[in-house]
Amino acid sequence: MSPAPTRTGIWRACARLSAPGAVLIALALAGCASTPPAGSASAPSRPGAVSPAPPPAVSAPDLSEVRFSSLPGWASADARPALAAFVESCRRVEARPDDAPLAPNAPYAGRTGDWREACLEAAMLAGRADRDTARAFFERQFTPMRLGATGRLTGYYEPYVEVREAPDREFSMAIRGRPGDLLTGDLGQFIAGLEGQRIMGRAADQSFEPYRPRAEIEALNLGVPLAWGRPIDVFFLQIQGSGRLVYRDGGQARVRFAAHNGLPYVSIGRILIDRGELPSHGASKQDIEHWLRQRGPDAWTALFNENPRYVFFSLDVLNDPNEGPLGAQGAPLTPMASMAVDPAYHAWGAPIFVEAVLPGAPHWSGLVIAQDAGGAITGPARGDLFYGWGPEAGERAGRQNDPAAQWTILLPRALAARLTS
Repeated sequence: MSPAPTRTGIWRACARLSAPGAVLIALALAGCASTPPAGSASAPSRPGAVSPAPPPAVSAPDLSEVRFSSLPGWASADARPALAAFVESCRRVEARPDDAPLAPNAPYAGRTGDWREACLEAAMLAGRADRDTARAFFERQFTPMRLGATGRLTGYYEPYVEVREAPDREFSMAIRGRPGDLLTGDLGQFIAGLEGQRIMGRAADQSFEPYRPRAEIEALNLGVPLAWGRPIDVFFLQIQGSGRLVYRDGGQARVRFAAHNGLPYVSIGRILIDRGELPSHGASKQDIEHWLRQRGPDAWTALFNENPRYVFFSLDVLNDPNEGPLGAQGAPLTPMASMAVDPAYHAWGAPIFVEAVLPGAPHWSGLVIAQDAGGAITGPARGDLFYGWGPEAGERAGRQNDPAAQWTILLPRALAARLTS
């Protein structure tokens, strides 16, 4: 294994990794991923025509209007965290022209201008709304639209990961920065209708081919090591997508998602269930970790390599320990008020009232904001609830798995009226 750079050297390496490179695109859809890189803000839309266009026709057959009074738990919900998260989402789109779609893949979400009034009022209330005021804001500005399908709700968190600046017997797996030869691009730049469909790979002999799988990345030591951690911790850090590194001297830094290699994500929990190593009801993060620790490094390596997906990170200063990591929209995530969704179906910033079973709370309901994405989060009713950071959040998130969560999406009143007319 090559030695790790010093802390100063790591920061310099990160700067080199962030330099833009030419993107070589082959129109091979096998390498596509619909998830934009977490931690990067959505690119603003290009300015539209000088004359404002008429409102877009919207249709969402799976949505039906309901009343706030019919939502279980709404009357007692604390909407203040969701209000704060909504303000952060609004900041990411405020520079867009009014006629720009809020999300090309989610026509039901209308245009940026449809959300302008709600964003302006939310900004005025930020930081001074009590529970009743926050809830009244959403009732005044939005119409609840019930999503017909139920879906699976899991949880994720930002872990604390003990690391070292150089590898040793215990801290033997690198947390890697993005390699210089990993290329990515948006196929929507080349083919209309494929906006948001991303392709990852590498240039080889004047062609574009899929990037290397996990086993090759480790064997070839690709990507500058940012730090070294215990293998189990590093593997689960890649699943979570961000984390707080804790060094031997007590210093901390944050790593966030920079890119993945574009290969499919394979759940090692599902593999262990299919092999009969774990029961179907016993594949939480804690159960998988217990299985790994019982069997040791030889079992780890073989099992980890069955998941070819590999996640690379960038290293950030941790300026505010009370601020969450950046989600895919580019907004900081708020514990229990931010959720990862599938951007092929939903728009960043949309408020969603979720009814679900949570660990220790069989009848939980709460208002969250769509602010993130994840490789395993696919489908119109698939969500991943952000629990926060640290061991307690990890314990709860690792046990979160409700296969029948119910969603109600809140849409600005005028937009909802067009949708249902």
